[in-house]
Amino acid sequence: MDYIRIAVELLCGFIALLFLTKLLGKTQITQITAFDFISAIVLGELVGNALYDKETGVGKILFAVGFWGLLIYITQIITIKFKRTRSLLEGKPSIVIHQGKLIYKELKKNKLDINQLMHLLRGKDVFSLREVEYAIIETDGKLTVMKKAEYTQPTKQDLHLPQQLVSLSYILISDGELLQDNLQESGVSESWLQTQILANGFKDYTDVLVAQWEPGKDLMIQGY
Repeated sequence: MDYIRIAVELLCGFIALLFLTKLLGKTQITQITAFDFISAIVLGELVGNALYDKETGVGKILFAVGFWGLLIYITQIITIKFKRTRSLLEGKPSIVIHQGKLIYKELKKNKLDINQLMHLLRGKDVFSLREVEYAIIETDGKLTVMKKAEYTQPTKQDLHLPQQLVSLSYILISDGELLQDNLQESGVSESWLQTQILANGFKDYTDVLVAQWEPGKDLMIQGY
């Protein structure tokens, strides 16, 4: 009877977790943040411990998984509705190399030493710091790298072409909200941005889903 009980509870737990994964979305799998990692551990523990507890039935397993899933779902709604909570619950990217220079404060903040950084860079086929213009630690812990112009493939040196400075693009508006930090770092003025918004047929920031600017290029802007 114990084997049958374990099989039934395991099957119910499997179906519940599969349904919960589908409900919460693919980002829970493809982009695991610290919060998502904790959620996965708790869900696994809820089902795993219940299998070997005779006093815990199928109903309690489904309730525990469902209630925890509800908490995660509410948290996702909060991060969508209240954008200021995203940095707390999801974290935010950290620029550890800016215009070819290491940012020690960001390395220290992310508990990252030079050996660990080089390990991550080698995973991006970068074997020297001199090749990197920008390096960003994303919210899921992955490293994103933008190489200097002369080290991109095919290289400017190989093609004997004049070198051009590479630049970082900036998200100026996200989900209808002006990102003041990015605006200041980009060097463009808010009045210029407002003019561009009007020129593209939008009345206000709240009408814009995303606006991205890169030096030397037109503003990329998209509404809802």
